Amino acid sequence: MGHSFELPQEAEVGATPEEVWEAIATGPGIDSWFMGRTEVAGGVVRTAFGGYAPETAVTASEPPHRFAHAAEPAPDGRFVAYEFLVEGRARDSTVLRMVTSGFLPGDDWEDEFEAMGLGLGLFFATLVQYLTHFRGRAATPVTAFGPQVRDWPRAWEILRAELGLNGDTARVEPPGLPPAEGVVYRHDSQTLGVRTGDAIYRFMRGFDGRVVAAHHLFTAPPSGVEAEWAAWLEKLLAGRA
Repeated sequence: MGHSFELPQEAEVGATPEEVWEAIATGPGIDSWFMGRTEVAGGVVRTAFGGYAPETAVTASEPPHRFAHAAEPAPDGRFVAYEFLVEGRARDSTVLRMVTSGFLPGDDWEDEFEAMGLGLGLFFATLVQYLTHFRGRAATPVTAFGPQVRDWPRAWEILRAELGLNGDTARVEPPGLPPAEGVVYRHDSQTLGVRTGDAIYRFMRGFDGRVVAAHHLFTAPPSGVEAEWAAWLEKLLAGRA
C-alpha cells in the first residue's frame, strides 16, 4: 500500500541567510551537520555514508533563499525530497524551514517512517547546533559502525552510562582526543546528540540493526579515528546488548 509523507521542521537561528546557505547548499557545509561526506556539483548532491551512496538532483537553487533536491523515484515508487527555505530576520537572524517529503512503499512502512522521522529530527537539530555554535567552520565527518544490537534499551543504557549522562550534560572521551564536557542537545529512543566545544558527537540506531557513530569534528582528527571509534563501540557493546 505504501505511504506518502511530508515532515516539516522549522527553527530561528542566529545566522545570516548567507551563512545558512553555505551550510545547506555546499559540500563542506553539509559535511558539518548531515551524515557522511557530501559533494554538491553539476546539479547533483552526492552523499557517501558507509555503503549507502545516494544521489539526488538539485531541483531549486535560489541563493540564499531556497535550495531543494530530490531522488528519482524507484520502480516501487520510493523517493525522498528535501527543501530548505531561508527567510532573513532582523539583527542577523534567520528562520530556516526544512521540509522532507517522499513515498515509502509496502505495508510495513510504519517502522521505517518512525526511524526516518527520528533521524531527520537529529539531523535538523544538529544543523541548528552547527549554525548556532560553529557557523562558518568546516567539520570533518567521522562515521563508524558498531556491532549488531539485539537489546536496544540495554544498549542505550550502557551508552548513557559510558557518557556519564546527567540531565543535559555528558562527558565524552573520544579515542585519540582529550576528554570533553558536552551538552546533550538531542536524546530519544533511537538517537543521541552531544555538543562539545570542538565537536558534535552523535549515536543512532542504524537501519541494519547496528549502532552508528556519526560525528563532526571541528579540529583535525587523529589518524585512523573512524577505526578507533568502531573498536570503541565494539568493546562497549559486543555481547552486552
